Amino acid sequence: MKRRATAVWNGTGKDGKGHLTTQSTVLNKTQYSFSSRFEEGIGTNPEELVGAAHSGCFTMKLAFNLQAAGFTPDELKTDCEIVFEDGNIVASNLSLLATVPGIDNAKFEELVRDAEANCPISKLLNTKITVVFSLNQ
Repeated sequence: MKRRATAVWNGTGKDGKGHLTTQSTVLNKTQYSFSSRFEEGIGTNPEELVGAAHSGCFTMKLAFNLQAAGFTPDELKTDCEIVFEDGNIVASNLSLLATVPGIDNAKFEELVRDAEANCPISKLLNTKITVVFSLNQ
């Protein structure tokens, strides 16, 4: 399986503008710029997209882990904060709120830690990854 995305940029790094398009066209010429990346401008940015990718990948991996262990989550909600400092991504902090009937904390933590270490985006990122979680039953 292969997935594609395209970035187009016009102009200088600070004054230019660009857009991103994904193979699925969920992003279709979606604007990004210096101000959307380093200020509070309108548009997306690479770090926001990495956060979406990491939270989505981790959550799906955890759902597969739970399924393999015989549990069906009512809901898994993962927020991701990408920490960008001095031109580098230095951390990806995941915050999980889960409702999984019938599971105990120890088993849940085991499955969370496996997803943290083994989702493909976690493996791709060369940075500190943390997961804090809350389990509702």
